[in-house]
Amino acid sequence: MTWVLGISVVILIALGAPIFVALLAAGSLALLLFPGPPLIALQQTIFGGLDAYALLSVPFFVFAGELMAISGIADRLINLVRALFGRVPGSLGIAALGGSTLIGTICGSSAAAVAAVGRNMYPQLIKGGYGKQRAAGIITSSGAIDIVIPPSIAMILYGASAEQSIAKLFIAGIIPGIVMALLMAGYIAFSAMRARIPREASFRAEVAWQAFKQAFWALTMPAFVMIGIYAGFFSPTEAGGFACAYAAFIGMVIYRTVNFSALLEAAITSAMMTARIMIVVAAAGVISWILTVEGVPQALIAATADAGLSQLGFLLTVNLLLLAIGCVLDPTSAILVLAPLLVPIAVSLGIDPIHFGVIMTVNLAIGMFTPPFGLNIFVAQSILGLRTSDIYRGVLPYMAVQISALALITLIPALSLWLVNGMS
Repeated sequence: MTWVLGISVVILIALGAPIFVALLAAGSLALLLFPGPPLIALQQTIFGGLDAYALLSVPFFVFAGELMAISGIADRLINLVRALFGRVPGSLGIAALGGSTLIGTICGSSAAAVAAVGRNMYPQLIKGGYGKQRAAGIITSSGAIDIVIPPSIAMILYGASAEQSIAKLFIAGIIPGIVMALLMAGYIAFSAMRARIPREASFRAEVAWQAFKQAFWALTMPAFVMIGIYAGFFSPTEAGGFACAYAAFIGMVIYRTVNFSALLEAAITSAMMTARIMIVVAAAGVISWILTVEGVPQALIAATADAGLSQLGFLLTVNLLLLAIGCVLDPTSAILVLAPLLVPIAVSLGIDPIHFGVIMTVNLAIGMFTPPFGLNIFVAQSILGLRTSDIYRGVLPYMAVQISALALITLIPALSLWLVNGMS
């Protein structure tokens, strides 16, 4: 049954079928062709896979992110970063990176960050002398950090599928996200100096203060969410509800850029996005259930033990696998299908499942801008109007930078676990 399942999924995806169709069709075919579980188990598993309290936070954070996205905060956040960095080499590129990272702390959507920052910063980067390939590379790759920095939809889905604490996963992603951003910023500054890109105006305290005041309310939302979770005021799911109310308050009362019509449109958009996520969750639940019934996770654990793989050997293998899969599958699908298979093996080797969740997320974040099929590449292409080949050339250096960050995060578990252990 397992080989039919795997071959069917690969063929259907190669033919261009939507991920959820490929997963459901493969699961249905496996149940029809082989005796064992009754076909009614398909229906029960689909609905059972959605019956998880942790998944309730997904529509909340999606809606909160959408509200913040239409509130016009991207400009405020980017202006703040530009004001803070002044004449630092590559400050304009670092502003794009910083704006994308800050947007990630609000919406947790990589594609949304690429779209928001691309519209705002691409013309300015071109005018500043970065060139279309360099500018496209910065914008396309910076969005990857957004699914690592909390709140992260990918972390929520990993927590639900691997039965891990979402609160711990959120805090575990903070330092790795910062490491990714710092390495990116360092490379942007270095490459700007080599290319002799002109610097921006010097730092001025009064300009930075004005930019901070304009961005203040946008910055407070992730702070309140994270403090509320770790102070025990609410669970991650309840934090999502708080984020929605707070985002609506900021957009409608503070900034006054969101009216009732825009609020309704954001709700509709969020409902559609949530539905796309949940239908993949349901379909992946079928595959996970069939693989569990067939004893695949246990067989993989036994095979790993027989092969004598060390922790480092296993993590290296997983990194190579996920980097390849990440440029074909979106993080949602990849996490939901692979986490139930890989997490038991990681735990059997003594790898902390929280650390492993961060490793999976970082891998799939890099995959989002890895040629040829990284999602961010196509988002950037539609926003920037560039040829795909130009974007490919632009992202290659940043792939190397992010893979370096992945190596550090893999080899130094403390980067993921230090804050988690400190909060325990």
